[in-house]
Amino acid sequence: MQVVDQTDSALRAAAELVREVPDFPEPGVLFRDISPMLADGPALAAVVGALGRDFRFDVVAGVEARGFLLGAAVAQAAGTGVIGLRKPGKLPEVADRVDYTLEYGRATLELPAGTLRAGQRVLVVDDVLATGGTLGAACRLVRQAGSDVAAAAVVLELTALEGRDKIAGEEIRALLSV
Repeated sequence: MQVVDQTDSALRAAAELVREVPDFPEPGVLFRDISPMLADGPALAAVVGALGRDFRFDVVAGVEARGFLLGAAVAQAAGTGVIGLRKPGKLPEVADRVDYTLEYGRATLELPAGTLRAGQRVLVVDDVLATGGTLGAACRLVRQAGSDVAAAAVVLELTALEGRDKIAGEEIRALLSV
């Protein structure tokens, strides 16, 4: 596990809490579980501080589901609001939706009606950047609403899957990489 900002000792300590789970969700996959990191107060504070640091944004968009936890914490720390980008069928009113391709199928993200205004600078927050499908869809959804993507921030990037390459043109911050 590589900590992108080696000068941040709190983030280095947080990285030590990421647990590796072999053969999950299927044989041959090494799953990186950030749950122990999120459950630790100092580690969570380090992650939240690093995700939003140095970006100018008006609102945070957290991607379902762990992006909700992280996005809400980043928004609270920054004094902004947070918007949940949801899976289909979870919202009473949908402003817009984006269909996208995943490694093993298709998925959809939806923007709640009445939450995002044109011209707002949005920090998109999620837990992991893997193939780039979900994070790319979230950025497209923000732009379709007439808002600007200030940046996308994730806790962990799985570099071998080259998801960053599929989101060309977006500023992306990953705190950890493997």
